[in-house]
Amino acid sequence: MEQSVELRKEVETRLKEFDVQAYTISVRRKDAIFEIVGIVATILVMLFLLVISLDLLIDGWTRIKDGSFYTSYPSRFPEEAGILSSWVGTIYVMAGAIFWAVILGIPAGIYLEEYGGRGTIARIIEANISNLAAVPSIVYGLLALGVFVYRFKFGESILTAGLTLGLLMLPVVVVSTRESIRRIPRSIREAAYALGATRWETLFHHILPYSLSGILTGLIIAISRAIGETAPLVTIGALTFIAFLPPEPWENFIGMLLSPFTVLPIQMYNWVSRPQEEFHTNAAAAGFILLVIALIMNSIAFYLRYKVRRKYQW
Repeated sequence: MEQSVELRKEVETRLKEFDVQAYTISVRRKDAIFEIVGIVATILVMLFLLVISLDLLIDGWTRIKDGSFYTSYPSRFPEEAGILSSWVGTIYVMAGAIFWAVILGIPAGIYLEEYGGRGTIARIIEANISNLAAVPSIVYGLLALGVFVYRFKFGESILTAGLTLGLLMLPVVVVSTRESIRRIPRSIREAAYALGATRWETLFHHILPYSLSGILTGLIIAISRAIGETAPLVTIGALTFIAFLPPEPWENFIGMLLSPFTVLPIQMYNWVSRPQEEFHTNAAAAGFILLVIALIMNSIAFYLRYKVRRKYQW
């Protein structure tokens, strides 16, 4: 009893000696410093991206403003060379990559979070998927070369490229899906169960709509990484010079999937390796176009995320 009284007196004495105003000022100062550091870091990142974009725009402006640059095939003459086959190939390959990443990644993330449990095997799978996000892209290229090109006989095609970049995007999509589902309050699940909804109905009508914005955020990050990859596509046999387009998908879908391809990063690498300064100008113009394509794809995903957030705010 005497010890508790002495402890209470000691606590009261320390509270009287504690300067609340000084502590509040110190916390606010630290918050202000952290905010300033965050603003400066954000400005530096945006400035870095702006400088790169402006440098590519200035260096490649003579070809960017030339309409024939977008409608011409590659050529050994720099003034006649264009990016028609490479930008079309980039769109086809990225469309395939997004398709496979969404079709495989989102269901995998849903299963691991909702049905996979919390046992040892689930933790091992979770750790391996997280580690896959840090695997060098060339490893995915070697995997695709052995599995898709040689084992399944897909050849050096748009289908193989889409599957390869889809695998590259898969860990990010799976992890973002799991984290988005995990942050949904348990009260939403309990309310749905209380109204008689099944587990699948709760997941499909409540959990997924609320977590869709986070899933799209992960997809945006995955797209930004995959669209500039060169190593895995070179490994599976992407062409550096191609003077034809794949068949149109609505006329010959299978032929389009199995068609040879090239993409903008590979075309840029081919031009940069040339000694002529005019080819370097073409590479700068192609780099700026690649940034524009990435911006358009990300903008579509941002717009979908915005619409989802507006519709399912909670």
